[in-house]
Amino acid sequence: MRHWTDSRQSGQWLKEQGVVLGIGDDAAVVEAPRGESGALQWVLAVDTMVETVHFNAATMAEADVGWKALAANVSDIAAMGGVPRHALVSVSVPRAWEPARIRRLYDGLYACAERYGVAVVGGDTTSSPAQLVVAVTVVGTVTAGKAVRRSGAMPGDAVFVTGPIGMAAAGLHFLLAAAGGGEQCVPLAAAEAAGTAALVQAHRRPAPSVRAARMLAARGTVTSLNDVSDGLASEAWEIAESSGVKLALRESQLPLSGSMAAYARRSGIAPLEWMLYGGEDYVLLGTIAAKDAAEAKAALAAEGLPMYMIGTVEEGNAGVELIQEGPHSGWSQAAAKERRVSLAKRGYNHFE
Repeated sequence: MRHWTDSRQSGQWLKEQGVVLGIGDDAAVVEAPRGESGALQWVLAVDTMVETVHFNAATMAEADVGWKALAANVSDIAAMGGVPRHALVSVSVPRAWEPARIRRLYDGLYACAERYGVAVVGGDTTSSPAQLVVAVTVVGTVTAGKAVRRSGAMPGDAVFVTGPIGMAAAGLHFLLAAAGGGEQCVPLAAAEAAGTAALVQAHRRPAPSVRAARMLAARGTVTSLNDVSDGLASEAWEIAESSGVKLALRESQLPLSGSMAAYARRSGIAPLEWMLYGGEDYVLLGTIAAKDAAEAKAALAAEGLPMYMIGTVEEGNAGVELIQEGPHSGWSQAAAKERRVSLAKRGYNHFE
């Protein structure tokens, strides 16, 4: 991989990130960092993106693929309350690719690495028979014993997300429609003209909630975290099952972006479908002690970071319910104020 990555990150900067030996040998060597508030533990995550499964030439340019491949792993580290530090990158490239395309892939990956302070310390490059495959492993750290898991949600906690949901799925819908089955990458200018640029950027260049995660974890009142990669409903079910609780989400409190609402109306699609089941938003879903919810939200807001309270944790069998407020067409008079709907345990599944 050396040919594509040399000199992208300065030796001095890599040293500051604890890199003793980076790209150029059989393996990388990094120093175990020292924590300001005690011993640290390693947090590791790996994610793979496959052409025609996660993207195609019409939906994402090479640099977008590089960005997103790293961002997905950064988000997993954030969901544990950790700090992303080092990355290993494995790329299988179709023989037909020109060198310039590979460089653009790494342009995007290194742009994401710079954004989140991740040192790229090694990897592998091989040929692929047909499709591009990018696999990234990110190593992070967390204060020993302080990793935030999915299993800590407790009755009475507030449920939150750290950003709007459904935007990435709406962006993908626009890109597929705009491409019309063609293989030419849809330019951002086309999305800007259609008022969907924010949706397209949410799909192509997600922004993991690393700062928000660190601030929330430091408060000590967050009881569970999960990143929204496969859809809000799916991630909520994971917390519910891991914690043995019921999550009750309020439809009226789910953060709906204006640009997504407008595009959904034009497309004749209910935005709730994208919000619950779309996925790839890479915001965080979590639970927090109710007594600290308002202060935590204010603390994040002071740093320009969003936090939306979207429901509560309840006792009961593991599950996820959506509270809808009425009256709505077809509701009985008894259900005119609100009703509860059990959410299907579904999201994106590679094997369905």
